[in-house]
Amino acid sequence: MANLKDFRDRISSVKSTRKITSAMKMVAASKLKRAQSDAEASQPYAKTMADMLGGLISNTQINESSPKLLAGTGANNKHLLIVVTSDRGLCGGFNGYVARKARDKARSLIKEGKQVQFICVGRKGRDVLNSEFSKEIIAFFEGPGKKGLSFADAQTISDDILERFKKEEFDVCHLVYNIFQSVMVQIPSTKQLIPFEAAKVADNDNTDKISKAPKAIYEFEPSEDEILETILPLNVSVQLYSILLDSAAGEQAARMTAMDNATRNSDDMIKQLELTYNRARQAYITSELIEIISGAEAL
Repeated sequence: MANLKDFRDRISSVKSTRKITSAMKMVAASKLKRAQSDAEASQPYAKTMADMLGGLISNTQINESSPKLLAGTGANNKHLLIVVTSDRGLCGGFNGYVARKARDKARSLIKEGKQVQFICVGRKGRDVLNSEFSKEIIAFFEGPGKKGLSFADAQTISDDILERFKKEEFDVCHLVYNIFQSVMVQIPSTKQLIPFEAAKVADNDNTDKISKAPKAIYEFEPSEDEILETILPLNVSVQLYSILLDSAAGEQAARMTAMDNATRNSDDMIKQLELTYNRARQAYITSELIEIISGAEAL
């Protein structure tokens, strides 16, 4: 059985850990407010951009002369997965769930005979995937949790992606990331980035109404293809920036929740250790008294 000094050292150690987790929780909470505000501010712009492209494409016939970002390369053999995680840990399963979804997606594609490559945005995703797909990781960028994330950061990543697409290094590009739904919930998701896919309407009743309604006829100046050539690359940057902001908010929310749970667990452990320590101390005192009484009676 451990002596009293061991119990005191253990209690002191857990209390020190509790101070760290409590401080990290407060830091994450302060960062979350700003990150959540930035993520929410970017979503309407990204959604409007996607809706505008969807409306433009609905009036455009996709053929071989259409921009490649819309029509694709004509093949479906080489796939690029952009995996968005954080650079730091201590945020529960935030990174693990995304890495697992990316790994499952890659295995599924490889099973179908496709070629798979990765671009990792964030160290944690790279570290997890490196054990199985080290040769397939072709680029790495810092995660979205760094201070002062800007549109230029997303544009740097999107420029690299677009350059690789121009060189026909891949046919299809998917983003694997966490959707920030609430402080408690971040949902691992996959989204096709290239070629562009218009959002699908989930409500069948609304779909029937839309399909039966007369479509507006537009005249474009310059031509639809020229407009798409300009807007589609910008859309890649906009969607990526929105996802990076979403992931940054999700990271802080996950870290705050994880540190809150760790602080609560530390409190429970301290109570249990103090109870055990007091029992051991009482047993020790009782043992000492018995020895004193026994010695007095012997005299």
